[in-house]
Amino acid sequence: MEIFQNVFEWYMVNLNYFTVFLLMFIESTFLPLPSEIVIPFAAYKAAEGTLSVGGVVLFGTLGALGGSLFNYHFALWLGRPILYKLADTKWAHWLFITAEHLEKTEKYFIDHGKSSTFIGRLVPGIRHLISLPAGLARMKLGPFVFYTTLGAGIWNIILALVGYFAYDMRDKIFPYLDKIMYAMGALFVLWLAVKGIKAYRKKRGEAIQ
Repeated sequence: MEIFQNVFEWYMVNLNYFTVFLLMFIESTFLPLPSEIVIPFAAYKAAEGTLSVGGVVLFGTLGALGGSLFNYHFALWLGRPILYKLADTKWAHWLFITAEHLEKTEKYFIDHGKSSTFIGRLVPGIRHLISLPAGLARMKLGPFVFYTTLGAGIWNIILALVGYFAYDMRDKIFPYLDKIMYAMGALFVLWLAVKGIKAYRKKRGEAIQ
């Protein structure tokens, strides 16, 4: 458990406006990096006085918008056939992206229209891929930026409030910090294992057919 404590301390030391922007940019592209491990911890530092809550929300939202714009133009440039073909490659499966997952996200976009880029920012599993169908549909850039910024901003405010008020509970949290980090690490490894097993079974089933 000491290794989780060391990783946590290193992470907190290096958490600043730039890393918040960078991590949220990554979170809005293809990598499975949840915003829940970025914004709340940065807001915690804001409560300490190292950062400001407004700055955390601002740079987090700008990072989310930047990553979303990357996905948007990536899909716009590649087009549907190539994008779905890439979703069936091994490297995409390593990132837990499949054609089925992409199809689900595209259906969500079709069902909810332009507002899906707003609502989708609040839905786990949809959040980081909702920009792809927007690009495929050639959604106008103005509404895309507006809805994405609005959705990401609201979500980041919620997460920032959680982290900020957690600072007042630090005396109750710190005695159990190592156990909390151990549990979070174990859950993340379990999540990766489940995703990997599902991808393997799906691939094996396709090979048998």
